[in-house]
Amino acid sequence: MTPLVGVELIQTPVQLYRYLLRSCRQLPSSAMQQHYRHAIRQGYNSHSDEDDPERIQMIIQRAIKDAEWILHKYTKK
Repeated sequence: MTPLVGVELIQTPVQLYRYLLRSCRQLPSSAMQQHYRHAIRQGYNSHSDEDDPERIQMIIQRAIKDAEWILHKYTKK
């Protein structure tokens, strides 16, 4: 699986948030796009009080891996 374009530039939670919302545009149906946009917003809000830089980097890496998996799952056809 090839990494998504621009992944290496993500350093902050806001950059991750914007990147993930833009990645939703690659999903095939508008219902899927809406579902994952909502999940991204919920995840961002639930981790907004995180202040440990190491934990933030772990969350960013995990979110990128999850996004790659989801996009691969729905676009591999």
